[in-house]
Amino acid sequence: MKSARTAVCRGAAAGNRLAAMLLDLEVDGRALRVRDLEPDDEPDVLGLFEACEDWFGHAFGQPAMPGDVQSLYYDLPEGAEFEDKVILVIEAEGRIIGLVDAVREYPGRGACSVGSFLIHPEYRRYGLGRTVASALIGALVADGCTEVIASVAEGWRPGLKFLDALGFASEAPREAAPAHRNPGPGERPTVRARLRIPAAPPAS
Repeated sequence: MKSARTAVCRGAAAGNRLAAMLLDLEVDGRALRVRDLEPDDEPDVLGLFEACEDWFGHAFGQPAMPGDVQSLYYDLPEGAEFEDKVILVIEAEGRIIGLVDAVREYPGRGACSVGSFLIHPEYRRYGLGRTVASALIGALVADGCTEVIASVAEGWRPGLKFLDALGFASEAPREAAPAHRNPGPGERPTVRARLRIPAAPPAS
């Protein structure tokens, strides 16, 4: 049975639970840690990107490059605020095996938009991604989030199946929205998927 052992969030302020994040989880006896990206993580994140060449090739038409790590910091959709940018890494067995790139309060109050959710190929199909995603969604819900919006490259079946399993509803593909980065030579349209979270009933 897959189980989440602990989930500890350190928020800088109310409504900002994905800032200063620390999650400790366990899946089938394998310990996971979700934390903020740090400057010293750059080489390991590039290694993760290179390992995920299947996704980069499909989504952008080219392999990952060193500049892709730096672009994480300023890749924002139009109208988003830099202080709402969240970049998390997932650690297992002493290495970075995943990354989550999101923007809080976008495209509106109570929403959270997820741009990338990568898991190293060696760690896929063990339920790690679903466990991490569920824990992060739980943290958002605890802060009053009412909608999570994820984007996946058109035709990327693993991502579409992953979102469907989490309860997201997919929309029609659309061209990638303008962002603070240079598009890849073969960048595909994206499919937006939404997870609407019902408001909690008022306390009796």
